[in-house]
Formats: sequence, C-alpha cells, structure tokens
Amino acid sequence: MVPEHMEFGLLGEHLGHKRYGLLGRTLGHSFSPAIHKQLGGYDYQLVELPPDQVGPFLQEGSFRGLNVTIPYKKTVMAYCQKLSPAAERIGSVNTIVRKADGSLYGDNTDYDGFRYLLQSAGAQVRGKKVLVLGSGGASLTVRAVLADLGAGDVVTISRRGPDNYGNLDRHRDAEYIVNATPVGMYPDTGISPVDLDQFPRCKGVFDLIYNPAKTQFLLDGQRRGMLWANGLGMLVAQARAAAERFLDVTISEERVAEITADMEKKTHNLLLIGMPGCGKTTVGQELARRLNRPLEDVDRRIAATAGRPIPEIFAQEGEEGFRIREHLALCAVSKESGRVIACGGGIVTRKENWDPMRQNSTVIYLRRDLSLLPTSGRPMSQANPVEKLYRQRAPLYEQLADLTVENRGTPAETANEIIRRLGL
Repeated sequence: MVPEHMEFGLLGEHLGHKRYGLLGRTLGHSFSPAIHKQLGGYDYQLVELPPDQVGPFLQEGSFRGLNVTIPYKKTVMAYCQKLSPAAERIGSVNTIVRKADGSLYGDNTDYDGFRYLLQSAGAQVRGKKVLVLGSGGASLTVRAVLADLGAGDVVTISRRGPDNYGNLDRHRDAEYIVNATPVGMYPDTGISPVDLDQFPRCKGVFDLIYNPAKTQFLLDGQRRGMLWANGLGMLVAQARAAAERFLDVTISEERVAEITADMEKKTHNLLLIGMPGCGKTTVGQELARRLNRPLEDVDRRIAATAGRPIPEIFAQEGEEGFRIREHLALCAVSKESGRVIACGGGIVTRKENWDPMRQNSTVIYLRRDLSLLPTSGRPMSQANPVEKLYRQRAPLYEQLADLTVENRGTPAETANEIIRRLGL
C-alpha cells in the first residue's frame, strides 16, 4: 500500500512534474529536499516505499533522477541497465538517472561525499590504520575511498566475523575510526558504538550520521581533542555530485561548504543558559518569533509533565528529584533540530546534561547584572545567595557556551544581537 501521506500515485508521479527525489523506507527527517533546492532549484520530494513497490516504481516511474538511501542501495542495482565504475566497484547505488532512451543509469555519489568529508576535515589517512564500524553499503563506500587515498590497514568491524565488537582490543593501534552504522542516530541519540578509551592512538573520528550534529561518538572524540566531522558535509557533497548528473552541469565545490554552513545554521538549536532570571525565556520567545522557530522551555516542560509547579516539585521531591526530571526533559528536547531552547539556571551543574546540550545546539550564555536578577518563585535563588550561585555556575556557563551575550537591553535588542553575531 502506498503511504497515506503521498500526494501522487505510484507510477513516478510521487515526484510531481520535476521528478527528482529520494527513495527509501523511512525518510521523515531528511535534509535532502532543502539541500537540492539550493543546488539546483528543482522540486525534490521524499518517496517512502515498502520493498514490494520498489521494483514497479523504478520500472514504470517517470522520474528523471533519484537518490537512494537505506535499505535500497543494493536492491535498485538489479533495475539499472548500466552502472558507473564506482557503483560496480562498491556494489551499491545511491543515484539513478533516467537516460533519454528510458534506461536507468546507476551511480554512487556517496563516494564523492565521503572523500569530501575526509579532505575538508583535514584527515591524513595515507598509511594509517583505520577502523570502519559496520559492514553495510555505507561501509563499502568508505573502504573504497580509504583505499584510493592510500590508507594502510583498513579493518571492518561488524557484529559477527573475525573482527567484531568483542575483540576490539586487537585494534588498539587504530589512528582513525569511521562510524558507518546507524548507532547514535536520531531519535536514538546518546549512545556510541565503541568506547574511545580503547584506542589510545586514535587521532580522528568521523560519523556518517548528520542528525544529531554531534553523535555521542563524536562528542567523545571532541572531548579527547580528536579531529572529527559529521556526515552533513558528506550529504551535501554527494548531493552536489548527484545534481550534476541530474542536470548535466558543473556545480562549484565551494557551494558544498556554503550550503553545509547554511544547513547548520538552520538546523542547530539555539540553547540558552545563564543565571535564574537572566532573561532566557523572554529572549527565547523573541528569538523564536523572529526566526519562526518553536520555543522549548525546559522548566515549563518539567512542570507540565509533573502536573505541578517547580516550587512544589522541589518541596516534594527535593533538588535531586527535580534534576532527574530536568535531565529527562533536556534529553527529549535537545535531540530535535531548529528549535530555541530555554534552560533552567542550574542545568549546567550536572555533567550528564553537557552532552545533550551540545549534541544539536549552539549554546548561548546570557549574562546579566546580578542586581537585576529576580528570586521570586525560584527555589534555588531563594535558598542560596545569588552571589554564591554565580560563583559556582559562572565558570560552567563560560565553559559550555559557544557564544556569550550581555543581556542589558530589551529582549528584542538582545535577540537582535544573537541573530547578528550568529549570522542568522
């Protein structure tokens, strides 16, 4: 059965008159339509199909160009009359072009994408030992690029086989690790496929996942000072290569960096931290209005979930009970994209909150004169002198912040300053 949300019928009309799109099983959070619109100006639609409809769609569809994602990168090969050398070598297809005679040409532009990811990050893999996590189609592409760039020992880690997650100690000398699995991808964030403490010589980690912007795997690598990159640049670079094939044109490589930066600005959350009463909610409301983004207030979510106000939660469950609720609320909202998030003043005091705050957000520290901070209805501010709380928390705000903004004026003025400095 065709999914109910599809506007068109099965025979290629899923894609409308422009006939470009992405074929897959589950595509709800894909960034591809926005990327292709910037690359080529054409409509680009998401085509979700069950396995039994992939063949008829490819054979009878009127599309001009398709990208293909999991789980169909191997499936579609049987329907292509000709394959590019890259697709033949790698054994998977992620780009299909319908030729003038109606035949389907299968290509693999993921190769272009992963090569760009490594080169733009400054990774020097020649002669180095690289672990590739995962043995699926993405892994095949990664290994082909690594071979062409002269990597040394390239080891594929899978759940079964001679090199698996149970004997990683055999590869403690790995210098780069690439995650080509879905572990850590939205919505199941906060988990990593490996413990980086096992790899004392590792100098770089790369994840093909781009949602969240920093998987737990990348956060762990960043914390250790490693070179790192997510899969967004790869996604844009492979889309550029696909658009060139769709339109038979050349698109400047500079567009990849430009579109990647633009997508990061649009998809990263703006997460506000700072002392209680510093204006996180009011400035957040103004940012949300100006940028047409949803506002998530962590304290309000806690109160709504608990069915009672914050002071009552503190009175009945103590600070520890409140902090547990706060962590759960933060994890729920911070995995989303393109939001404004206002956090409570003490959220930075718990280390378990630091990674969720950073996984998908630009963290903004709102600083305000202590004499202007209200205490009414704020249990921690009432129980502790404001100066004491500030001494404890200010170093954490500064450590976690990507941007610090003085909140001296109106909420609109402060929001304008944030928008200006972030280039939004």
